[in-house]
Amino acid sequence: MAEIGKGVSAGKLAINVQKTLSRAQEKVLQKLGKADETRDAAFEEMVTNFNKQMADGTKLQKDLKAYLAAVKAMHDASRRLHDCLADMYEPDWFGKEEMDTLAEDTDTLWLDYHQNITDKSLLSMDTYLSRFPEVKARIAKRNRKMVDFDSARHHFASLQKGKKKDEVKIAKAEEDLGRAQKIFEELNVELQDELPGLWDSRVGIYVNSFQSLASHQEKFHREMSKVGGLHLIDHTPLVNTWTCASILVQSAVTNGSDGELPPGFLYKVMTVHDYTATDGDELELKIGDVVLVLAFDNPEEQDDGWLLGLKESHWLQKKDVSAKGVFPENFTQKV
Repeated sequence: MAEIGKGVSAGKLAINVQKTLSRAQEKVLQKLGKADETRDAAFEEMVTNFNKQMADGTKLQKDLKAYLAAVKAMHDASRRLHDCLADMYEPDWFGKEEMDTLAEDTDTLWLDYHQNITDKSLLSMDTYLSRFPEVKARIAKRNRKMVDFDSARHHFASLQKGKKKDEVKIAKAEEDLGRAQKIFEELNVELQDELPGLWDSRVGIYVNSFQSLASHQEKFHREMSKVGGLHLIDHTPLVNTWTCASILVQSAVTNGSDGELPPGFLYKVMTVHDYTATDGDELELKIGDVVLVLAFDNPEEQDDGWLLGLKESHWLQKKDVSAKGVFPENFTQKV
């Protein structure tokens, strides 16, 4: 309660105390059934919708913040993992510059993803929810003014029914009733006009928020797969880590070989999907296998989308090309 002399006069303070007491007395009488209460079923439904809308929006805002925190945690984990690989990587190993570039591009994508969700989804929810406290305060004020109106109405009715009519008091009570009714009805009409529109606005906000989130998710995974040089959309959070690891494995294998290559060698590929051979001339592949791609003796025998190759591990151990076979090109990536 404000202190007298600090912006609140004694008269104003007394009026506020009297209003509070009158409202409390009116609510008690209404609960006891000794005084009728102004009811508006349509408005009460609007308030119920408003409270649900505010609760739903607040929950969505909270979950978006939790999602953003998870994105940041994944970004931090990705960065630490790249740093770990960079520390392990020896300067003379193959692909050092590519791995550094990959780490930088990945970091940029994570930053952009976090910022886009913040700007397009979270901030729009923040703006949407910023309206609710003010509307909630006006609903509470409308309810207080409704109690004042009921109290003035009952006071005026009691004076009119009294045995000894005091015309001065009755005139004053009637004036107070008119004033209370005017204030209440102005607030009531204002809110009845505003609440339905606010309720309907939730659909557009929710649709835009989720569409924006889905769009940025799709873009992030698509761009991440491009950075990693793979097209594993369903597993893109792991793609760049796997790509770094594959560069590391390829570096170790390359530096460990004696430089001798089989006849017809063209280039090397890294397996990115397991492939189970279905014919005797096909090569069985596991993720991470390095394959030496060879030229076909007869180019006309090569089918579109298929390569001829030999696992590098087999070549390094046995220097034998008899284990060569064909395999689908889209299960590998060039290194």
